[in-house]
Amino acid sequence: MQLKMKVYLAGPDVFLPEAKARGEELKTLCDVHGLLGVFPLDNDISNVQIGSHAMADAIRKANMKLIKSCDAILANMTPFRGPSMDVGTAYEMGVGAALGKTVVGYILGDKMGYTEKVSKVHKVTRHEDGHLRDEEGMSVEDFKDVGGEEGLIDNLMISCGVETLCRTEEEGIKALAEIWKTRKVTNK
Repeated sequence: MQLKMKVYLAGPDVFLPEAKARGEELKTLCDVHGLLGVFPLDNDISNVQIGSHAMADAIRKANMKLIKSCDAILANMTPFRGPSMDVGTAYEMGVGAALGKTVVGYILGDKMGYTEKVSKVHKVTRHEDGHLRDEEGMSVEDFKDVGGEEGLIDNLMISCGVETLCRTEEEGIKALAEIWKTRKVTNK
């Protein structure tokens, strides 16, 4: 039996100027909490031409292989280039979920609901059919928690697809460590 939960560290962090250092920071946090973190930039794709379609394909294939090798996904769901999270990260979360991996997300910064985030970049109004719609007439998701206070943080497939949503990456790592501890106790 594997001693440490292996966690794929998904997110737009790979686009940071110091992305490798960010990956090492996340992997260190995992290690502190008894997990083994793997970062997409751990892949070696030096055998393909930089900027080529072949490189893009090699990155995707290498990341899919890493995800398959992991027990869980920790996803940075912070909005990226718009009101929603990074679409590549969303794809990786979906792959992980489809493979039966535990998926935990975190959002850094402002925790406003999806409807509010969309309203900041689109003209959103309530139509006579009761739906919120943008300037093109497209429905805007407007789901609320029981009591009507909190809206979903992103698209329903993402918001409802995580085991838990945390406020920081360390909180997410701690949640995964607890899940792993419980799973190990249950499997004894």
